[in-house]
Amino acid sequence: MAIMMNPISPVAFSVFGVPVRWYALAYIAGFVIGFYLLKYLVSRRDAQIKLDKKQLDDFLTAIVLGVIIGGRLGYVLFYNFSFFIAHPLEIFAVWHGGMSFHGGLLGVIVACILFVRAQKCNGMALVQNTFKMLDLMAVVTPIGLGLGRIANFINMEVMGRVTDSPLGVIFVGGPQFPRHPSPLYEATLEGFVLFIIMWLLYNKTKLKTYSGALGGILCMIYAVFRIFCEQFRQPDAQIGFITSWGLTMGQLLSVGLFLLGAGVVCFSLRKKSETI
Repeated sequence: MAIMMNPISPVAFSVFGVPVRWYALAYIAGFVIGFYLLKYLVSRRDAQIKLDKKQLDDFLTAIVLGVIIGGRLGYVLFYNFSFFIAHPLEIFAVWHGGMSFHGGLLGVIVACILFVRAQKCNGMALVQNTFKMLDLMAVVTPIGLGLGRIANFINMEVMGRVTDSPLGVIFVGGPQFPRHPSPLYEATLEGFVLFIIMWLLYNKTKLKTYSGALGGILCMIYAVFRIFCEQFRQPDAQIGFITSWGLTMGQLLSVGLFLLGAGVVCFSLRKKSETI
């Protein structure tokens, strides 16, 4: 028996007639919570890198731009390139939806590199400090991921495939066939569970002393969770399955992400062993 639900308005409230959407609030909450968690981590005695208030503010600005620009360009390039080539102005219409985690991750990596370079780091110091910043981001990133997926569910977007599972959801007034609530699956695994894993790895192991290891592990675990959740998620209509045996674009990108993460972990462990 499917779960019947009334649709949730994507607009949380209005300010002087201007609608404020749950999706925007999810991004804002993710950045704010992530900022204060990052502030706590860099203030600890065991912090691998120290940042003062101005550096934290500058880093937050870089990350916000990296997530938004990278996430949008990732969606444009990976998911709907032909449409945006025909309608280039739509690239800037982010309120119409369309963000890519994989693109956002690339944006965060670029933001970290540029931020560290602005601190006058070059050569090996640039690489090591960039990895240290990415390790910190690996701990806070799942918070934004989880909130974003909850907002996806509220918007009734990126929903799952048709199912006869008792977990299937039917929105009143919408198509009368149950679908997997795949955004909630992703919110659970890529948000809550991934945050717990990264938090424990940061606090209960010595991995934070291996610059880049936590960032690489995040990529690997996220990729596994995303590949699994894509088994329940309906592929984007404009792409569909990219192979006859059911591979999706999200799974293909996640395979590449897993390999990237594994490479970073191997590099980090090797560099650490060379310095002992």
